[in-house]
Amino acid sequence: MLQIEAEQLGMSYRVPVRGSGVVNSLKSLVHRTYREVNAVNRVSLSIGAGEIVAFLGPNGAGKTTTLKMLSGILHPTSGSANVLGFVPWRRERAYLMQIAFVRGSRPLSVPGELTVLDGLRFQQQIYRISDGAFKQNLSVLSDMLGLNAILERQVRALSLGERMRAGLASSLLYKPKVLFLDEPTIGLDVSTAMAVRRFIAAYTNEFKAAVLLTSHYMADVEQLCKRLILIHRGSIHYDGSIQGLKKTHAPIKIIRIPEASLPSTAFAEEGAVITIEPDGQTAISVPKESAGRVVQRLMSEYVLNDFIIEEPPIEQLIDRIYREGAVPR
Repeated sequence: MLQIEAEQLGMSYRVPVRGSGVVNSLKSLVHRTYREVNAVNRVSLSIGAGEIVAFLGPNGAGKTTTLKMLSGILHPTSGSANVLGFVPWRRERAYLMQIAFVRGSRPLSVPGELTVLDGLRFQQQIYRISDGAFKQNLSVLSDMLGLNAILERQVRALSLGERMRAGLASSLLYKPKVLFLDEPTIGLDVSTAMAVRRFIAAYTNEFKAAVLLTSHYMADVEQLCKRLILIHRGSIHYDGSIQGLKKTHAPIKIIRIPEASLPSTAFAEEGAVITIEPDGQTAISVPKESAGRVVQRLMSEYVLNDFIIEEPPIEQLIDRIYREGAVPR
């Protein structure tokens, strides 16, 4: 069952333009000129219940703008959207009671003087959660997020990771069916980021929520998502599985050999590039079409105890796509 649908969604706005210098500054006071900026251009997507989808792109690609339109914060200039049967930007109460927008840059929006528990009780009043449901939901969230130790602490005294966990609890206290997560692990240490990922996966699995997630950390994507959407300059250029992206757009295979010494020019005629990694492994980057021949020669010409053949890391692939302009369509 689809929970999020967008069709040809667009957002454009005008920004003032003026030349440099005092004269142009004075002219702009009398006569302003503008240029049109297309922040989001004909974005179409759909997400079903229980699905976590990564929404990736470089800074300024239109990710957060799209999330803001789907959550009802911004009104698009074109296109349509349907989330849980509602038009998001009408901001009907019944709709807002079923979604959550969590920003990693500001996960908890309550006065610093309040304790975490005070903030959660404030959220209870806003979303009209009964005392019984509040106690039950708080118990579940406290166990999943490890909140018991910080419930009586003031928000101002929380670390970034604690603030993120408290913010997730606050946003999910009313059990929303759709989550818009904007950089949920930004700035978190490794252990806290892993705990947040485990929680997102567990919540989605238990409550069959639909999740649209933006992140610059590929660990978030690879551990949580089977599907990703790439947006570039406001337009979607790929919507499919991570493995599908690697299969169709990764030009190389990487052969890793523990503790092996090979000449730097080995297999050069096959287009191979050999590097020694910090852990001592030998890595052979070779074009896909040559990988089979290189493996055969490795096995016949060298004595090897073990080797691994793998796709390049997803972050390398996406970096190459945007850096070289080789955006898949």
